[in-house]
Amino acid sequence: MQSVALIDYGSGNLRSAEKALRRAAETHDLAVDIIVTADPDIVARAGRLVLPGVGAFAACMGALTALDGMVEAMGEAALKRGAPFLGICVGMQLLADRGLEFGETKGLGWIAGDVARLHPADPAAKIPHMGWNALEAVADHPLLAGLGDGAEMYFTHSFAFTPADPCHVIASVDHGGRFAAAVARNNIMGVQFHPEKSQSQGLRLLANFLETPA
Repeated sequence: MQSVALIDYGSGNLRSAEKALRRAAETHDLAVDIIVTADPDIVARAGRLVLPGVGAFAACMGALTALDGMVEAMGEAALKRGAPFLGICVGMQLLADRGLEFGETKGLGWIAGDVARLHPADPAAKIPHMGWNALEAVADHPLLAGLGDGAEMYFTHSFAFTPADPCHVIASVDHGGRFAAAVARNNIMGVQFHPEKSQSQGLRLLANFLETPA
């Protein structure tokens, strides 16, 4: 049975992410072991990794780096061994080179780019961007299998990740202007929305992640 490390660094959506991963595995009859862990040794050996995230970029990055050896363990699994990795919301944003929220904070740098505040061109588009919005797939990727254009996902955020290379954007969303809703570089994936709050479509995406070839 393949292990999935759900990284516990104090993120607010940890338990809902755990429940959704278990539900996705059960619904799609997938034999995986979901392990909620703050242990770098477990993370380094895991078959797949999920990094949740809620709150400010700097606070989340600070909490992650405060776990001794965790960032190195994540790199060992995802960058060296090629274990599939999924970042959710701020967990996706941390993949960037830097976050520009309350100053500049260095990110993981796994997908080049910056995280900056949304500035919608349409004054009717409120910030935070909160609620349901439709995805537009811009690349054929296993993470999006079976969703199709227009899949409704639940968002809640004020900042967005802009990859330096547009080819790393696999889905976008429009909220007074288009920005990245999902990104991917090789085995590294991230979504700005909350699949754990996105009902059947979110569960399908999580199941896709659990089935993504390692």
